[in-house]
Amino acid sequence: MQKRLFILFQYLLPQHALSRLVGHLARSTWTPFKNTFIKWFILRYQVNMEEALSADPVSYACFNDFFTRALKPGVRPISSDPNLIVSPADGVINQSGGITKGRLIQAKGRDFSLAALLGGSEERARPFLDGCFATVYLSPRDYHRVHMPISGTLKEMVFIPGKLFSVNQSTAASVPDLFARNERVVCVFDTERGPMIMVLVGAMIVASVDTVWAGNVCPAGRQVSVTDYVDHLPPIQIGRGEEMGRFKLGSTVVVLFGPDAVELVDDLTAGKSVQLGEAIARPV
Repeated sequence: MQKRLFILFQYLLPQHALSRLVGHLARSTWTPFKNTFIKWFILRYQVNMEEALSADPVSYACFNDFFTRALKPGVRPISSDPNLIVSPADGVINQSGGITKGRLIQAKGRDFSLAALLGGSEERARPFLDGCFATVYLSPRDYHRVHMPISGTLKEMVFIPGKLFSVNQSTAASVPDLFARNERVVCVFDTERGPMIMVLVGAMIVASVDTVWAGNVCPAGRQVSVTDYVDHLPPIQIGRGEEMGRFKLGSTVVVLFGPDAVELVDDLTAGKSVQLGEAIARPV
């Protein structure tokens, strides 16, 4: 009953207005507010500050700076095998597997359209038909910077407006087409294993997504926005394990590969905890 009320409440809430309001508060530098909020958040979600580059909660200028905190060097070593594809973030595997008949698994008994996830573009989806995917959910306590699973060159970025449902596992199991409904940023890369897409999905409350090449990408209005980087000079190349973006609250990353490019590691199953840098796939 409680779960059903939580889902219903999300449908009724003014999602964008609430998220923008909280986003404004998260940028506040007023010391009494931001210090109290950060300390409460650390206790509420049991955040491990020993891993943070700055372990002192009051050292952060605002809540957003705390939430996107850097980690100490060496805390998340990238797999020493250069052939392995690594997790882009800390989190939990929501789902992973093959892209079958143009659809991805969202939760047990639910799937959704690849083309819809990518903004309704069959052309953008075509190279990934019969490929594979992994969806990583970042909880509030996790490290919220996103890194490259494999070295790549950016070819296209697409901002897709949408809803701002929570992206936790309860919502994923209950809201149809969740990841294809929420506001999101689609990043298309060329890699040595063929095309790869990383979809950064926003969610309830702040829903702010940054990339290292464009800064703040969303929120960005109510129209789809496509930016072509094919002829960008110099090319935007990001190495395996390097940061490519970050979330300010609500966070899920969907990573897509084409057919016969990679195979997921055997134990990459729903509910598995992963950390940035550990192997999630290997070359075919």
